[in-house]
Amino acid sequence: MSETDQRPAVSVAHVVLPTDRMAESARFARIIGMRPIFDGPQVSVFEMRGGTHLILMLKDRIVAGDAPFDLMVDDLRATHRRFSSLGLSPTAIEARTQIDHEVFTVREPAGHVITFFSSHASDNPV
Repeated sequence: MSETDQRPAVSVAHVVLPTDRMAESARFARIIGMRPIFDGPQVSVFEMRGGTHLILMLKDRIVAGDAPFDLMVDDLRATHRRFSSLGLSPTAIEARTQIDHEVFTVREPAGHVITFFSSHASDNPV
């Protein structure tokens, strides 16, 4: 990192999501806006902002529930409208006033519930 680089020194490198429906989960990742890096039958990799990678790992059985991560978008309302038009059935947008965010959730094909937050990035380079 150079002395002129004002970004934080670290970022999240990888988040992992097990799936028993690789093709459907991979398609979902592309639909919601992730960049495909590698599509495989056992492992698929998708890039998000900041260079974080989502690793989809094929498992025989998974326990569906809340995803082990959440996501953030610049325009939550536009994202909600787009997801609705794509048939992803997002929940209603809720205010989380205690943390100054709005959120909604979407269930991905393997059954994990992913929470989408309104952006909270600072005005500094991230």
